[in-house]
Amino acid sequence: MLKLGMTTQPRIRIHCLDHARYAVMAARAAGIDIVLDSPAGAAGWHGIGWWRQLEQALATEFGAVATVLDCADAPGHALAALRAGCRRIRLAAAAEPFERVAAIAAQWGATVESAPPADILDLLGIADAPAACRDYLTG
Repeated sequence: MLKLGMTTQPRIRIHCLDHARYAVMAARAAGIDIVLDSPAGAAGWHGIGWWRQLEQALATEFGAVATVLDCADAPGHALAALRAGCRRIRLAAAAEPFERVAAIAAQWGATVESAPPADILDLLGIADAPAACRDYLTG
């Protein structure tokens, strides 16, 4: 069941592998698909390798899980993320570099978002993340 007012897949911003697990388990229990978002600028400060390892761990444990890596306003990070295998990224760049990165992404079967969604659950600092995920997805 989607949260009242949600018309697209719910989004949950995760900050570690445990957050990702809580979100996926809550979504599976609710019978819905979700998208896991990285923190803002995570490609630059957590690192693309960290994100790819997180994606691979989730794939091993749960199968396919939709994820988005935030590359802030750095086209170089966006291109590096695409080369590393990320298939869905966010880039808050000016129109020309955004369009160039989006064209390259499309050639590789990837997509580029320009802005974070308005309705997202951010798990940063939430003491009971499993309950927060359940409440967000079914509430």
